[in-house]
Amino acid sequence: MTPEILRDHIAKLSVETVDQLTERDIHELSDAAEVAILAGGGFGWLLPPPKSVMEDYWRGVQMIPDRHLILARLDKVIAGSCQIVRPPKNNEAQKFACQLTTFFVAPWARGHGLAQMIVAEAEALAKSEGFLMINLDVRATQDRAIQSFEARNFKRYATNDHYAKVDGAYVPGYYYHKEL
Repeated sequence: MTPEILRDHIAKLSVETVDQLTERDIHELSDAAEVAILAGGGFGWLLPPPKSVMEDYWRGVQMIPDRHLILARLDKVIAGSCQIVRPPKNNEAQKFACQLTTFFVAPWARGHGLAQMIVAEAEALAKSEGFLMINLDVRATQDRAIQSFEARNFKRYATNDHYAKVDGAYVPGYYYHKEL
């Protein structure tokens, strides 16, 4: 595309909850997650695992009935995701609350509002599933994710100074919740 066309291009954004991933989805999701991990936003991974491990991870997610996968697309290419996880069946005391996890947006897709769309979809899904609360945790270094959660009125209720270890140093983590 010429620079004039790029400048006038209006990105097509979409967010959806999916039950099944195609092989193309798995490849795109793995690629987007890999660049997010390399940019420091990798839901636990510090370095991308081998492609086959990443692809197996996403195949496994769709097999777990207590997980709901939310995908974001930019111009029809997967650019980010998160998951809503139900508490285990034996945790009746906390069955009102779900966990938002594995949230990321690939660096090449940032600045379009996808993060807000992903979190909004997660909230809508949680509410439709009967949850009254969403809980999440995030490394203190993940500023953009923190901004996304706080912009949607998630409340920080705790800090763990030893949440993660990156390059041999402890990194704090923040715990958030939102009543639906």
